[in-house]
Amino acid sequence: MIPGREAEPAVARELFGERIELARAFAENLFSEGELRGLIGPSEPSRLWSRHILNCVLVSRAIDSGYVGDVGAGAGFPGLVLAIARPDLDVALIEPMERRCEWLQEQIDSLDLSNAHVFRGRAEDVALQEKLDVVTARAVRALKGLIPLVTPLLRPGGSLALIKGASADREIAEAAKQIKSAKLVDVRVDVFTASGLDEPTRVVRATVI
Repeated sequence: MIPGREAEPAVARELFGERIELARAFAENLFSEGELRGLIGPSEPSRLWSRHILNCVLVSRAIDSGYVGDVGAGAGFPGLVLAIARPDLDVALIEPMERRCEWLQEQIDSLDLSNAHVFRGRAEDVALQEKLDVVTARAVRALKGLIPLVTPLLRPGGSLALIKGASADREIAEAAKQIKSAKLVDVRVDVFTASGLDEPTRVVRATVI
């Protein structure tokens, strides 16, 4: 293993199944180019699998099927990871920055991900052909600012699956006004984990009525 690079955790094969080679190729691309292209920080290669890739693949447990939008897709967390792990999903990667959109498209092409598509723009401006079944996001902003941006992208009955940290419950309480205004119900935090991972994946879930 190259110094500074995190070895692939054993649980990765379990979580990605037959798609593990695609996950490995994506990880290698990030190891090789991520820091150089400003997609990940200098400390991230040492925790790329555990903190990022596996953290994101666990959110797939909160998504049944359908058209999924990743708002602020960035380096591909969680949207590209979901597209890799779940070929049954149609994933819209929504990202305003051109250089990040270029990266996302390169990964789609090199990994032959026919179920992922890049949309350049902010959540409030992007033109999708149809409403989403699920919206996800990671490390974008606090819920009270995020909810008004992402809920208009959802169809009636669509749901949120937003990756959050240990402050998820507090963010829900602070976003009470926005939750009511967006007509969200069944708002909760679901926690997903896997063997060998230190940190669980916390997902704020809710349904639009």
